[in-house]
Amino acid sequence: MIDFEKMDDMVPVIVQDADTNKVLMMGYTNEEAFELTLSTGFAWYYSRSRNKLWKKGEESGNTQEIKKILTDCDVDTLIYLVKQNGEAACHVGYRSCFYREVTKDGLKDAGEDLIFDPKEVYKK
Repeated sequence: MIDFEKMDDMVPVIVQDADTNKVLMMGYTNEEAFELTLSTGFAWYYSRSRNKLWKKGEESGNTQEIKKILTDCDVDTLIYLVKQNGEAACHVGYRSCFYREVTKDGLKDAGEDLIFDPKEVYKK
């Protein structure tokens, strides 16, 4: 169904709030994580840095309930439309991982409020 062959057995996933269409994050999924997403109804990803599967919110409680999954014309990129359970999708404490704006002078705060302190949430 999904072409996992093109990018080392992974595909990128753009995650949007199902109600507002706000882009919350971008991650990667492999076949196993995708099957878990389909079977559980919650977003699972593959961490390239940790080389392991992870369920969004497994530590923070900020899970993503799948409402719809879309794919592009090449069937190698996905969009997850989700209900974000908990206010933050970003592991550094913001609603969206896209909380900074790139300008010719560098990065600038895009006006997002910090929702939680990651040092308090991720105690590992």
